[in-house]
Amino acid sequence: MATPRRTCVGCRTTEDKDRLVRLAAGPTVVLDLRQRAPGRGAYLHPGPTCLAQAIRRRALPRALRLSGFDPDQLVGQWEAVAAVDGDAT
Repeated sequence: MATPRRTCVGCRTTEDKDRLVRLAAGPTVVLDLRQRAPGRGAYLHPGPTCLAQAIRRRALPRALRLSGFDPDQLVGQWEAVAAVDGDAT
């Protein structure tokens, strides 16, 4: 069975779903590390480059269909997960 593919909203390249990190939009934007949270989702590569590109291009509010998106909240979550995992730097 083929692995589902998703597009990174930062660099716009297509990758296997399990190699990307999902962001889920609910009341707030959260990192969905298990890729099971309800709500609209967007995918990013786990490094800081794609996150920075997505924020600079304003791709996350478009992909998640949000207004009033605060990227600082997401950057804080991203850095906390990177500190624990050590592989998202």
